[in-house]
Amino acid sequence: MERTYETAAALVGRAAGPLASHLGTFVSSLIGQQYSASVINIKAQHALRFDRWLAKRGLVLADLNELHIKRYQHRIRRRHERICGETRRQERSHVTQLLRFLRDRGVCPAAHIETTAADDLVANYRQHLRDQRGLATTTIDRYGTIAGQFLHKRFGGGVVDLRTLRAGDVIAFVQRQTKFLQPGGLKAVVNGLRSFLRYAQYRGDVSTSLAAAVPIAAAWTTTPAVPKAISPEHARRAINSCDLATEVGLRDRAVLLLLARLGLRGHEIKALLLEDCDWDSGHLRVHSKTGRQQLLPMPADVGAAIAAYLQTARPTSADRHLFLRSTAPVRGLAQGVVGTIVRNALQRARVDAPHYGSHQFRHALAVRMLRVGASLREIGEVLRHQSPQSTSIYARVDISALRSLAMPWPGGVR
Repeated sequence: MERTYETAAALVGRAAGPLASHLGTFVSSLIGQQYSASVINIKAQHALRFDRWLAKRGLVLADLNELHIKRYQHRIRRRHERICGETRRQERSHVTQLLRFLRDRGVCPAAHIETTAADDLVANYRQHLRDQRGLATTTIDRYGTIAGQFLHKRFGGGVVDLRTLRAGDVIAFVQRQTKFLQPGGLKAVVNGLRSFLRYAQYRGDVSTSLAAAVPIAAAWTTTPAVPKAISPEHARRAINSCDLATEVGLRDRAVLLLLARLGLRGHEIKALLLEDCDWDSGHLRVHSKTGRQQLLPMPADVGAAIAAYLQTARPTSADRHLFLRSTAPVRGLAQGVVGTIVRNALQRARVDAPHYGSHQFRHALAVRMLRVGASLREIGEVLRHQSPQSTSIYARVDISALRSLAMPWPGGVR
C-alpha cells in the first residue's frame, strides 16, 4: 500500500490509549516540518505501538519520561525478538521525538536533570557573564565549560567551598591542560579560568591573589599568524560550482556570496532573518556575536542570489530564518553548516585549500581592500571589528608597504 500523509493520519486514528488525542497533531507537526510521507508513516507506527504499550500498563502522560522509553525498549528483549541494533536506535529516536513534542505542548513534565553544586555555581556564573558583563553567547559557553571542568575536577559532585581553593589547585589544572592543548586553546582556558576566579572574588569567596595565580599562556600576540585568505580565482570557482538547477545550489551560492562580498561570519549568516533584508533601501541587517545590529549595503549580485533563493528554492516554513535546512525537520541552519557549505564547494571546485573554514573568505575581502588602497580603519569598519588591534593583523600581508619601512642593512649592497 502506498504510504501517504492520509495513511499516516488513518494509522494514528486507531490509537485508543493515553496518546490518542495527541497523535493527530503530532502527525500534522511532522507534515509542517516537511518530513516525507514514508518517514511520517514509520514515526506514526512507532507512536501507535508506544501508545498501546502505555495503555496496557495503565500509564498516564503526566508521569511519562525517558525511563518509560527505556522500559518500552526492554520489552523486545523479554520477548526474545531478533531486532538489529539500528532498528532499535531508530525506535528510540522516534519515540523520543514524540516525547519532546508532548513536552513542548505541556502534556508531559519537563525532563528532570540532576545537577551538582558545581553545575549550579556555573549556571550563576553564566548568568553573571550575560547580565553583568554582556559577553557573547559563544564566549559565555566557552568560559562556562572551563569553569565547570575546573570545579568538577576539584570538588567532583560534592559540596563546592571556594574558600578552600589554593594557588596549587589553579596551577595544577592549567598544567593538565598543557598535555593536550595548543597555545591558542591553552590561552582560552587561562582566560576562562581567570574570569571565573574574578567572579568568585566578586562574590567574596576568594582573594585577589588567587586570580593572579593563574599562569600566563604564551600565545604570541606580538606576532599573530598571517591571515589565511582564499585567492580570488579559487573563490570564484567555489561560488560557480553551485548547481543553480537545485534548491541547495541556490542556497549555497547566496551563502558563499555573503561570505565573499560582505565578509560575514558563519554565525552571522546563520542568524539572518527574513526581515533583515531591506529590499527598498538595499541594506542587510547583521546581528553580531555581541548582540549588536549593523546595516550593511547589499551588493547587486548578493541581492540577486538571495532573491533567487527566496523565490524558487526556500522551503515553505513558519521559521523566520533567511536560510533553512534542505531536509526535514525544515528550520534554520544548524551550527557549523556554513563551514560545511564552504568545504563542499571547495571540493566540488577541486580547490586544494590549506583549510576549509568559512573565515578565509572574510580574510580575502580584507586583503583585497588593502591592495586597492583601503586603510586599516576602513577595513575594520567593513569587517565590524571593535578593536583596531583585530584589523592590524592585515598589515602583515601588505608586503609592498612593509618593504618601504625596512631599514637598509648595514654594509649591504648599494
